[in-house]
Amino acid sequence: MSGTERDASGGGTGMSGTERDASGGRTSRSGTGVSRDVYEYAAIRVVPRVERGELINAGVLLYCQPRGYLCARVELDASRLRALDPAADVERVGEALTAYELACGDDAGPLSAESLGGRFRWLTAPRSTIVQTGPVHAGLTADPEAELERLFDRLVRVSAGDERPRLT
Repeated sequence: MSGTERDASGGGTGMSGTERDASGGRTSRSGTGVSRDVYEYAAIRVVPRVERGELINAGVLLYCQPRGYLCARVELDASRLRALDPAADVERVGEALTAYELACGDDAGPLSAESLGGRFRWLTAPRSTIVQTGPVHAGLTADPEAELERLFDRLVRVSAGDERPRLT
């Protein structure tokens, strides 16, 4: 997992409801006084044969502007990729996925001059390539890192309970 978290400490009055923090982001306060901030995320997908439209989720990209957080988490399941395309170049696909993690870090190469939001928008721009992101979704979180892990478990990891019975 690679990412950038910049200090974006926001104010807060401890009031219930939604308010703006010091960085201009919307913040929601629950009755427990825990601040929850708006975040955006997109699944990172591998579409080995674009013309067929079949895909696997191989990562999650999460951006939380009020907390100055941008991070990608990727994991390629080579056997699932080969099930869709036996000729897929697993190593090159892995390199393309790693680029998402690198783009979120402090040493982001050409993207390092971009704001975190600019990087997120660039990474989630529509593409017709083998590695691409799905649509952007939003939510509220008190902990962007924990939310990234939760989304990764839900959208990317395949557990034994997720296996669908085969039709015969």
